Amino acid sequence: MNALATSLQTYFTTFAHTQRDLSANTIASYRDTWRMLLKYLTAALGVPADTLDFDAVTADTVTGFLDHLEHERGNSAKTRNTRLTAIRSVLSRALPDHPEYAATITQVLAIPPRRTVRPVIEFLTPDEVNALLAAPDRETWTGRRDHALLAMTAQTGLRISEILSLTDGDIHLGTGPHVISTGKGRRQRVTPLTQAIVTTMEDYLAERSTRPGTALFCGPHGHALSRDALEHRIAHHVTAATATCPSLSDKHITMHTLRHTAAMNLLAAGVDISVIALWLGHADTHSTAAYLHADMAIKQAAIDRTRPPGISPGTYQPEPDILAWLTSL
Repeated sequence: MNALATSLQTYFTTFAHTQRDLSANTIASYRDTWRMLLKYLTAALGVPADTLDFDAVTADTVTGFLDHLEHERGNSAKTRNTRLTAIRSVLSRALPDHPEYAATITQVLAIPPRRTVRPVIEFLTPDEVNALLAAPDRETWTGRRDHALLAMTAQTGLRISEILSLTDGDIHLGTGPHVISTGKGRRQRVTPLTQAIVTTMEDYLAERSTRPGTALFCGPHGHALSRDALEHRIAHHVTAATATCPSLSDKHITMHTLRHTAAMNLLAAGVDISVIALWLGHADTHSTAAYLHADMAIKQAAIDRTRPPGISPGTYQPEPDILAWLTSL
């Protein structure tokens, strides 16, 4: 077994778990990155994967792999940077143990990330949320489950990974109803539930208790839903909801859109940005500040406060009688 193979096994069997204590999602992402990289190097260099060593993981081959992801696989710059982080993590750990490859590894570690443009946050209006929540067929178990799941996500703003990991014991509907979740960085937080969500969840949990397993939102056999299954379900309901709310067709809606919607609702209600950061489980307010840019009502209020004296607030509306308006000029 060569140095690269040994380092990969050491990283994923020992270092990632015991020393870094990385989450299962992070380990899976890093693992998939290296699988794709080794397959790319095998095809590009024409050698078996078992013979690849650190001398094959050069700045040129890694840059070629990243370009392959972006141009041939259609990955975004953000995904490209995530894959680069996975490669760097393993190489940084291997560098002290393999000084003979220090020059090659150092050059790879020096590859800069791609500059990215933060997209405009997409969220749903109250009418769009109501249309989406009405889409599941509540005459069926699956429809009632999906309705409860979507309603709680739109109110709490939990991430898809947090929703999928919830168990029956994480939700409390008594005095001070709340749900306990564990997010990025294993940060645990408690999110309050509104009375409307409590009523929905009480009905759902009464039926959920007759099924096996402990996953709060489960499949037919009591197991937790997969990420792909959940995204498939929301896409199905968005299609159905578009019939009654055509504006949904203009938006790319995922589970994360409901998280943005919860944040924008809090912002519209006048909740301080630092409180919203705590609600969403952000490490600081830097990520949360993006919602300020997305809220046109806040920008309109800023324009209204800085208007010249004698000018009425609001957007410009022309006079209905164009001849009278021209005469008044």
